[in-house]
Order: sequence, then C-alpha cells, then structure tokens
Amino acid sequence: MNKFKYLLSLVTQSRTISHTSTKEQILNFLTYALLVFVALCAGFLLWDLSNNQRDGFFHGRDSRTLVLDLGHIQEVSINPEADQRARNVNCTFWDCLNIYKCEHDRLKVYIYPLQEFVDEKSDKVATTLSSEYFQILEAVLKSRYYTSNPNEACLFLPSLDLLNQNIFDKHLAGASLVSLDFWDRGANHILFNMLPGGAPSYNTVMDVNTDNAIIFGGGFDSWTYRPGFDVSIPVWSPRLVQQHAHPTAQRKFLLIVAQMNILPRFLRTLRELALAHSDQVLVLGPCETLDLLTRCPVSQHHKALEYPRLLSRGKFCLVGKSLRLGQPDLMEIMSQYCIPVIAVDNYVLPFEDVIDWSLASVRIRESELHSVMQKLKAISSVKIVEMQKQVEWLYNKYFKDLKTVTLTALEVLESRIFPLRARSSRKWNTIDTNARSTFNPLFLPSLAPKSQGFTAVILTYDRVESLFLLIQKLAVVPSLQSILVIWNNQKKSPPHLSTFPSISKPLKIRQTKENKLSNRFYPYPEIETEAILTIDDDIIMLTTDELDFGLVLFGKYSNSLSKSFFYFNSYEVWREFPDHIVGFPSRIHVWDNVTMRWHYESEWTNQISMVLTGAAFHHKFWSHMYTHAMPGDIKEWVDEHMNCEDIAMNFLVANITNNPPIKVTPRKKFKCPECTNTEMLSADLNHMRERSACIDRFSKIYGRMPLRTVEFRADPVLFRDNFPDKLKRYNDIGSL
Repeated sequence: MNKFKYLLSLVTQSRTISHTSTKEQILNFLTYALLVFVALCAGFLLWDLSNNQRDGFFHGRDSRTLVLDLGHIQEVSINPEADQRARNVNCTFWDCLNIYKCEHDRLKVYIYPLQEFVDEKSDKVATTLSSEYFQILEAVLKSRYYTSNPNEACLFLPSLDLLNQNIFDKHLAGASLVSLDFWDRGANHILFNMLPGGAPSYNTVMDVNTDNAIIFGGGFDSWTYRPGFDVSIPVWSPRLVQQHAHPTAQRKFLLIVAQMNILPRFLRTLRELALAHSDQVLVLGPCETLDLLTRCPVSQHHKALEYPRLLSRGKFCLVGKSLRLGQPDLMEIMSQYCIPVIAVDNYVLPFEDVIDWSLASVRIRESELHSVMQKLKAISSVKIVEMQKQVEWLYNKYFKDLKTVTLTALEVLESRIFPLRARSSRKWNTIDTNARSTFNPLFLPSLAPKSQGFTAVILTYDRVESLFLLIQKLAVVPSLQSILVIWNNQKKSPPHLSTFPSISKPLKIRQTKENKLSNRFYPYPEIETEAILTIDDDIIMLTTDELDFGLVLFGKYSNSLSKSFFYFNSYEVWREFPDHIVGFPSRIHVWDNVTMRWHYESEWTNQISMVLTGAAFHHKFWSHMYTHAMPGDIKEWVDEHMNCEDIAMNFLVANITNNPPIKVTPRKKFKCPECTNTEMLSADLNHMRERSACIDRFSKIYGRMPLRTVEFRADPVLFRDNFPDKLKRYNDIGSL
C-alpha cells in the first residue's frame, strides 16, 4: 500500500512539473515577441525621423528642403467668401509679432511650397509668380535665414506674389492669405510689395486684407508706415545696368531730371529752372518712340539718349512727386552713382531705419522746389565727392540686385528681434574700404575707462580770485587727474605757482603767445587723459548736489565724498558717450524762413543741438581735429572775431559722428537770473547776431547742416519726484 501511494505521488509531481514548464515557455515566447516588436517599432521610428523629419506639432507635414520647381506648382482651391481681416494700422513690434516663435539666436524663415491659388467658383487665378518674386524666394531659400521646419520658424514667407498690385486680384489675394496653413491672422508673416495702390487713389500701401502681417513695402509714406514693424524697401527696376563711376569733374550737369511721370505742376517748375540755368540743368522726357530705355530733351524729341546711363552725366538727379510715391527712378539714379535729390514730402526712403540718407542724398520740400538750384550750388565740391562715394557704396552694399535687397530687409528685421546682434548705425553707413571714414574715429569701447579720469583745462585771462576758487572745487573731484591753466593774457604774467591753492592733484600753467579762444582746444602735451574738461574760470555757481550727482555709480565713494563737484556727474555721462560733447547749458539752431538763414537761439525749448563748451567734456581727439583739421577758415575766423569757438566745436563733432551733444541736468545758463544790466542789452543783441552769422557761415563751409537736434537730457533719478527729501540723493539740482 505504501508503494502504491509513493508511485501516485511521483505521477502527480510529474504532471505539476510538466504543467509549469508549459506556462513558462508561453510567457517566454510572448516576452521575446514583445521585445522584437518594440525593436522593430524603434527602428521604424528612427528611419522615419532621419528620412522625413516628422514634426511633433504638425504631423504629416513634410519639412524637407523646399525645391523651387516651376513645373510642379500645387493648385489650391480657395473660398472667395472666406472671412478676411483688413490691415491692422496700429500694429507694433510688441503686439502683432509673436516673439516667442523666435527662440533661436538668429532669424529663421519658413517658405511655403509653391502654390497656385484658384477661385473654387470661377477658376480665376489669384496671382501669377513673377521672375522678380522667384528671385526673392530663391534668395531666402539659399540664405542663412531659411529653415525647412515650420515649427522652428520665426517668420513665414508665402509663395504668393504680391509685388505689383496691378497684376493680381486684391480680394482673391486676401482669401489666399487666409487659406495658408500657419496664417494665424498674419502673425509673423512677411509680405513683399513694391507697387502698392491703384487708380485713382494710388494708396501708399497695397489694398489687400493683410491683418497683422509685416509689410516689406516700396512706397510708404509717413502715415501708412508702421515704424519698428514694417520695412521700407526700394522699388526694383529691371533697367538697372552696371556702371563705372564717372569722376565728379567729368559730370557736365549739376542737376538732371529724367523721371517721366512727375506731376505737371512740378514739371513746369523744373522746366523754368532749365530755362534759367540751361548749362547746369537738363530736363528730359519721353521720346517719340516711347521707348523706356531712351530719354529726349524736352525741346529735341529726336535726340535720343540711352537711359539710365545718361544719368552718369549729372552730379545730382531728381526724384519728383508722381501719382505713386515710390519710384524705380531712385534705384536707377543710384546705379549711375548720381546723388539723389528727393523732392517728395513724407516719403519713407528704403531702409530708412538703418541708412543715414543725409550722407548720400539731398531732401527738399515740394513747396521749395523752385529754390533747389540755390541749395545744390551751396554744396561744396568736396562734399559732392563724398556724397557720390557714399551713393556708390550704398548701392553696391544694399541695392545692387534683388538678392541683396531681400537679405538687407531681413537683416533689418533681425536687428529688431535680436537687438544684441544688430549692427550699429556707424557700421550700417561706414564705407568698408575707407579707413579714414567720416564717422566716429575713436573706436573706443562702449564705456570709457573709469580709472584714467580727466584733465581740466581752464581758460582764463586775469580773474585770479574766481580762478583760485574754481581750482579748489575741482581738486576734490575723484576722477580729476590734473589741472591745466591756460593763461590767455600776454600783457600780464600769471600769478606765481606758489600763490595758487594747495591741492593734491598736479597743477600746471601755460601762458599763450596770442589771445585766442581756440587756445582752449589746443592738444597740449600736458594733457595725458582721453577726457578733457574745458571750463571757463568763472563757472563757480553750481549747487552741491549738482557737484555730487554721479557718485551713485561709485558706491564706495558715496559716503566719504558728500560734497563732490558736479563735473564728476558730467564725466560719468561722458564715459558712456565718449564720442559726444557732454555739457550743461544748451542751445538750438533754427531756420528763419524770412531771412532764409540759420539762426542761433538761446531761448529755452524742448530741443537742443549744441552745448556750450564753457563747461563741457570732450575726447582729446577732437582737440587735435579742431587744431589741425578744421574745415575752411573756421578756426581763423573764430580767432579773429573772438566768438563762436563752441559752435565750431559742436559743428566739427556733429559732422564727423552724426551724433548730437548730451546735456546734463536742467541748468540752462551760468549767469545770475536775478541780475539785469541794461548797458549790456545791445551788446548781447550784437553777440546773438554774430553767433547766428557763425552758424550760417559754418553750414556753408561744410556744405550742409551737420548739427543734430535731440530731445534728451541726463538727470539724476527722483530729483523732481514727490518724495521725502531724505529718500533722495540729490535735492538741490539747479533749474537754471
């Protein structure tokens, strides 16, 4: 019996083992099958990503590099009744551009595939692709801006050709835009248009419902242009030819007018000028053949001249008012290195945000067209040569072909989105090959070194008492390195050095050979710092807080030097603007329409264009320029008349840097406001007349008005706010 139980137990165990083994085999098989399936899926996904680059947000969209194949243009049916939104005239960079799409460190542009948009009801085509727009698309495609992935794009460029409003259906164009996959009310979309508007209104922006899209437009006026959002581009001309520059001396005519569509009232004025200045003005019109590549003199229709090459015979070429604001004539003029004369009010010039057109063109009001010859004759031959070189450089740098225009427009937009990567105004406008370019020649770091300090140059005659008081106040300024006293009196020797106040800073005295105002700007070898403070010997009336303003930038000095001098304030501002003149009382130049001359104005206004150098900082480079490179006879005239040396210095710096001066604090004058001297009224009047004559004379020598007007002032924070005095650092800031 026991054996039977033993055998039965063996059979039972055998069956259990057999059953367990079968389950394990099944589980192992399923595990291996699952692993194989996962491996296959992973391999398939990797292959799919490497070949098709599928996007996580736009499933099914092919992000392969676009091929501009005109033989494979996709036809897209559009609904003409689709909801369209008109152009948002209030768009700004901050509310119509989704900046969060621009996450990369450079601009990325996605180009839509080539598509032909057709009305689903009438089979009418919205627009056809022109060769010019094909070149624009190709330029973007081959540039550093292009991306094939719409998910990483900052901007979107439709393949819809909107360059010329005359050749597309406005309503269907708007419906086509709405049908775009990523339109989103036009956000982050750029649209190229060169010929906007149509008869009879000829609007300066295309009549298409573009919603929040950015317009790269040719022909904006100041009313339709959205500053900081749109980009003004040139109107392209298919007639552009490569031109070898003629020397200015070989250009026979001072002014050439070859534009064919100038409004009649302006054309009459130009013909009158041609009659009065027949040897200097050439007015051309269409020939009898109406060939756009030829022009004929108004009185000789049979004498055909090749256009636009004939423009190379003129120093200046006019762009006049026509039905359309933007004209291809501007590019044709620049292609022949002729200096454009823009006689179109409110016209936003191409890339005006970055290009300084005052260096390469002359602007004149439409109402003053009759006086254009007077203005052109006043420009010196040296200035004409400089402007012609600038025209040549600008054309070859930014306008020579559609590719260059396109990439320049994108760079302008990129500089707004990524301002830290943007070029400075000087780099946008400086001729690359000219090492002695007429721009900021200092090439300094953005902030002048604090450790070097400044040299105070005091111009004095014989006011010893005020001179000594000034020296004592200057001596406590932390950034002062040394004081140089220029004794401008040849009849009397300066006081002995032992009689001067005892100070801790180096003090030197130089007696000049002649009494000249220009002596204050001479680059004396005793000046070893970059910063120079030029100051008169009677500037002693500024308040303690004016003297102390600026120490906030130096926390370690704020407790120990509570009675510091105001010049430290001005010096700190100068450190941030080392190529500017930085000073206190300001002045403005204005144009007098009655006398047709420039006028010096000392009345208090919201604008300034000059600061008085009776107390101002400037870089030592300007002392060298004033002494050795002042244009014309300005320096000699200043020394002869003992006036206007400060105006001459402001002219010099503004002409080279194209920058205005910097005014510090509200103080407008140094004299006592309560004092009145009736005997000096006539002298002051003559003084003002002479300074007005200075501005008028200097502008003629420079061939232009280089002074820049600005509404800017550097003030200490909170000094005018309604706060308790104990919370303010500077309470007693002078108002005069």
